[in-house]
Amino acid sequence: MTNESGQTPDRNLALELVRVTEAAAMAGARWMGRGDKNGADGAAVDAMRNVLRTVPMDGVVVIGEGEKDEAPMLFNGEMIGDGTSPSTDVAVDPIDGTTLTALGRGNAIAVIAVSERGTMFDPGPCVYMEKIAVGPSARGTISLDKSPAENLHDVAKAKGKRVNDLVAVILDRDRHDELIEEVRDAGARIRLIPDGDVAGAISTAWPDAGADILFGIGGTPEGVITAAALKCMGGQMVCRLWPRNESERKQSIDAGYDLDRILDQDDLVEGNDCFFAATGLTDGDLLKGVQFDNTGCRTSSLVMRARTGTVRMVNAHHRLDKLKDISSVDY
Repeated sequence: MTNESGQTPDRNLALELVRVTEAAAMAGARWMGRGDKNGADGAAVDAMRNVLRTVPMDGVVVIGEGEKDEAPMLFNGEMIGDGTSPSTDVAVDPIDGTTLTALGRGNAIAVIAVSERGTMFDPGPCVYMEKIAVGPSARGTISLDKSPAENLHDVAKAKGKRVNDLVAVILDRDRHDELIEEVRDAGARIRLIPDGDVAGAISTAWPDAGADILFGIGGTPEGVITAAALKCMGGQMVCRLWPRNESERKQSIDAGYDLDRILDQDDLVEGNDCFFAATGLTDGDLLKGVQFDNTGCRTSSLVMRARTGTVRMVNAHHRLDKLKDISSVDY
């Protein structure tokens, strides 16, 4: 990532971005189990936007949650950061798993990804894409042109496992009924997740998460965010745009999208120095959720940088008497 003088910044921008996800997680976590996913999302958005104003970058939201007239969502095209260099593309999801948060279920996270300006893929009209994701040890083994059984066999071989040792992560959706049966027939174990396929995909590259491969159709915004994380972790994702209907298909073709093109993490995030940060809202396979006590709260985060391949765990304690109002204070 270069600044206006063409120089690569010395600082790890992800260490600034973790303040953003911590703020969103702390604000959203107050809504855990209260049955109001919009309330949770709104609180997280407000906190995230407030802290983003202090981050040293000239950022534009490429992957956001809504359009401008749907504020307070962070909308596509919104300018964020303090306006200084470097110029960046930004992908945000204040809560990946709003329903999980509202129901008090695990694996809800706050996430942000940043790369050089002009390097993030804009999915256009397509809301969904087919995805397969794996960690570093299985990189180069997956393909959308192979059957689930073939992919499982090749991943197992690369990881020195048997197929029935593998765990496949799949979103629990009716559209995946046939996929689930194929994976079961192949002998692999399955972790069905109700939401949150960013965390699901990242878990394939995190040794302690107990996942080997992610299959299925999920959101394109989540796909771009996941690509940034997997670039940092040395993993791989292959995907293809998946129009939901003929109208979406026609819009995509008219806009110049090749619906047969296979994309990978380097197509979704072309930048050589992208950054990623995530903080847990609720306890999950990757991260602990926000834990409140009588003095403040504790957060658990992942902080990554692609250029160095560094992945940090950041466990922090935040004193509430210093934070004041989560939605309006600079962390």
